Amino acid sequence: MAEGYIPVSQSEDSRINLAETDLVNRDPKSLNTHLQILYDDVIGEPEGAHSADCVWTWAFKCFTGGKRLCYMILTYVCAIPMALWWGCVFACISFTHIWHITPCYKIVKINMECAQRFYSEFINCCLAPVIQAQALILSKIHITLQS
Repeated sequence: MAEGYIPVSQSEDSRINLAETDLVNRDPKSLNTHLQILYDDVIGEPEGAHSADCVWTWAFKCFTGGKRLCYMILTYVCAIPMALWWGCVFACISFTHIWHITPCYKIVKINMECAQRFYSEFINCCLAPVIQAQALILSKIHITLQS
């Protein structure tokens, strides 16, 4: 089995079944929990600065309704083209990695292993004897302290 190969029993396309799409939990990996903005996360009236109860209630309804309506309109207009766009972007990234980056990485890895062997032989043949000779010379030095 090739290095870095991860066996996959099914392709991503065959795992996607629209009949089994979870319409309740649409963020199963919790990618966007930071976007769960509620009315009281944005607007709050401290003691002594309260509006009338009907204003507070209608402001809450306008905020939540407006947020939901705007999101729905944006998704109707933009979600399908954006999904297509992001699908194409990730397809291009996959293509680039499969057909360019991984082969280039493999070339670099093969060449670096060869360079590592040359470097190791150079150190062992040329530099190691010089360092061993210096170590032998320096090991003969004895220092005595006189007071």
